[in-house]
Amino acid sequence: MNIEEYFDNFYKGTKNPTLKAMEYFMEELNHPEEKLKVIHIAGTNGKGSTTEMLANILTKSGYKVGKYISPHLIEYNERISINGQDITDKEMEDIIEKLKDKIEKYNKISKEKVTLFELLTTMALYYFKEKECDFVVLETGLGGLYDCTNIVWPLVSIITSIGYDHMAILGETLEEITVQKAGIIKQNSNTVIIEQKEMIQKIIEETCKSKNNTLTVVKKEDIKNKNYQDEFLTFDYKENKNIKLNLKGDKQFENASLCLETINILRKKGHKISEKAVKEGLSTVIHKARFETINKEPKIIYDGGHNKEAILNFINTVNTYYKKEEKIYIISILKTKDYKTVLKHLLKDENSTFIFTSGNDEKRYVSREELYETARKMTSNENLYQKTLQDAILYIQSQRKKVSFIVGSFYIYGDVIKMIKNKIL
Repeated sequence: MNIEEYFDNFYKGTKNPTLKAMEYFMEELNHPEEKLKVIHIAGTNGKGSTTEMLANILTKSGYKVGKYISPHLIEYNERISINGQDITDKEMEDIIEKLKDKIEKYNKISKEKVTLFELLTTMALYYFKEKECDFVVLETGLGGLYDCTNIVWPLVSIITSIGYDHMAILGETLEEITVQKAGIIKQNSNTVIIEQKEMIQKIIEETCKSKNNTLTVVKKEDIKNKNYQDEFLTFDYKENKNIKLNLKGDKQFENASLCLETINILRKKGHKISEKAVKEGLSTVIHKARFETINKEPKIIYDGGHNKEAILNFINTVNTYYKKEEKIYIISILKTKDYKTVLKHLLKDENSTFIFTSGNDEKRYVSREELYETARKMTSNENLYQKTLQDAILYIQSQRKKVSFIVGSFYIYGDVIKMIKNKIL
């Protein structure tokens, strides 16, 4: 079976908000979601990093830990893993064979056919149950309330920072978006959040109160002694001293603190997690495509940030580590994103070179011509170029003393990695 081709038969977008398909599959599979200990993570930015940190801590503690993420960067297998090992093609094929008849049955009785995300989420939950995972760290795909992953009943729900993204689906105001994210808060459970804007926090507090859910708030004032070393971030959080974090970016202090509070809750529930495992988990965590150095000479850093908050975090990190360096930005942005806002903030770096591409799919990405013309109206910087993605990567070859940043989308990561591995550089 060609898994890529099989998945291509499924709608990859978002349909009308409903959990009907997930309810159907869980019933058909004898409710695997009820047999899992889940930590459920939502948020506009930071949920991926938080997922990676928490899964790594629990793995270092000796548990069998299922992890579900999206999107994948190169292969679908990356979305479903246990203790860092991706599900194999054979395992995916076996689950697909088990689900084929059930998918056909649902498609006949429902007005809307099964989407790809519904299929993958079902596969993940079934796989984690069959493999008898001790914990599952589950990242939402989009929103929370009607996200496919919201079929679970978590031990702990985590909500990272909330901002504007997917507004056509989640709502045009922060209040509407927050209601969607807060949808993962469940009755008689626990929730951990980072300190938010007053109106956002009020919605979450009221949701927790209505569901008898115990809320823990990470206060930014409790994150102290922040140090931006080249190899690690280091910080203190409450009684946790000199924590080393193998990620870059100011927001990672907050995401790591969310993990520390979650670990405290799990300990209170009787789960053994040592201080050594916590420190090892944070100091060895890897999050691909988030300010990731993908080539050392010349230095190329990849970041998939594609909304205002993510771009501001990205710029802050660039300025922390590379403010005095000569820089090149290679920019690709999906048509579904607010590309003008992204460009407005990136172009403030007026001494750098900007290369605009149409990504790896001209139908899905804002054209390089459109990005270029928009940028020309925003800046007097003359170092603006438009190229194909491959030519943009090739351009770096003659600029080896500069630091290059590939930014704006997760979905070209696989192509960029292949270009580098094939020694285009």
